[in-house]
Amino acid sequence: MKPKVFFKTFGCRTNVFDSQVMMGALRDYEVTENESEADIVIVNSCTVTNGADVSVRGYVNQMDKQGKKLFLTGCGAHTKGESLFASGKIQGVFGQSEKMKINTLLSTESRFYEIGDLNYIDDAIVEEFIGKSRAFIKIQEGCNFRCNYCIIPYVRGNARSMDEAKILEQVSRLASNGFGEFVLTGTNVGSYGQGEGRSIAELMKKMSLIRGVRRIRVGSLEPIQINESFQEILDESWLERHLHIAIQHSSNEMLRLMNRRNRHQSDAELFGMLHERGFALGTDFIVGHPGESDTLWREAMENIDSLHLTHIHPFTYSKRDGTPSATMKPEINGTVSAQRMAELNERIRANNHLFRKSMVKVPLEVLVESYDGQRYVGYDQFFNKVLIESQEDLIGNWIALEDYEVDDEYNVAKF
Repeated sequence: MKPKVFFKTFGCRTNVFDSQVMMGALRDYEVTENESEADIVIVNSCTVTNGADVSVRGYVNQMDKQGKKLFLTGCGAHTKGESLFASGKIQGVFGQSEKMKINTLLSTESRFYEIGDLNYIDDAIVEEFIGKSRAFIKIQEGCNFRCNYCIIPYVRGNARSMDEAKILEQVSRLASNGFGEFVLTGTNVGSYGQGEGRSIAELMKKMSLIRGVRRIRVGSLEPIQINESFQEILDESWLERHLHIAIQHSSNEMLRLMNRRNRHQSDAELFGMLHERGFALGTDFIVGHPGESDTLWREAMENIDSLHLTHIHPFTYSKRDGTPSATMKPEINGTVSAQRMAELNERIRANNHLFRKSMVKVPLEVLVESYDGQRYVGYDQFFNKVLIESQEDLIGNWIALEDYEVDDEYNVAKF
């Protein structure tokens, strides 16, 4: 009987993809989705904040007490791998560039530390996504931005793009295996093809021509990456009607402190244009970054009303050792940050509800992903959750809903 391996994936969609690559590369082991029955646990770590490191360390301690054989990879391998390895709780540490060697690495009897390099280019082909209805396609790695709060470029390297033929081959294989929705992911997705005469928009056009591709979603873009080339595909039927555009803040002074390239006026113009074209709009937003005074916060909240946001991925600032922001003053009190976070979330929640009510006559195209014991759960073309009552087994199916109700947090329907 093959030893059973469980993958614990922290962090972003890029890590989700990397975990699937490793699952596909195992030959002498069996992947399990049941943590308790695993002989081996692969910890695919995140290190975006000190808090992320704490979560990884806590999980390692928990699994160590259960007697699991532990291996560490992901971004945290570059920042905390050495100390975790020295603790004796980790059998092996390996960087992202070494993930295709996982079958051999797990069979190594002696403990090892193989961090690899930050210049590799992924060429793995993933043909299945275990436990997923949507397929994640990594198209690039690394980032050339140097935002003051962010450690990621130092653990993922500079921006580099995957081979186009490999990407399209992977999409084709996954589509033939029944996947219809594809989520493009990477460290800085919109930089795909930068300096190589390629663009993410051209790649998406080629993907859309592959039989079986029904919907394409982009993980996260920078405002400057919604350029003329990208705007040419905004009316394509295969493009999800939700765009996640990372602005991080809506006060110009805070954007300067964060060493961001975007500014509020141009963000507002861009988001206004996309809103007029019917897009649901999401963003990342950091609350409580050093220097965020009451005055700047009020400015930010006034400005955010002009962005038509329907989705938010907010972060309470958490110091990341080794970044310029970690030494900035004044720091923001945790209680103040929590109050600001609640205010921000409530504004966007209200915006989302209004958006869904305004779209109530628009048929929803829903990919059903799971069953919660009472209703089926899926997401529509605006990346809004839909709960569906049905006597049929809908998991993995695409359904069109013309009759549905708008609830506070999601849409509900019977099918």
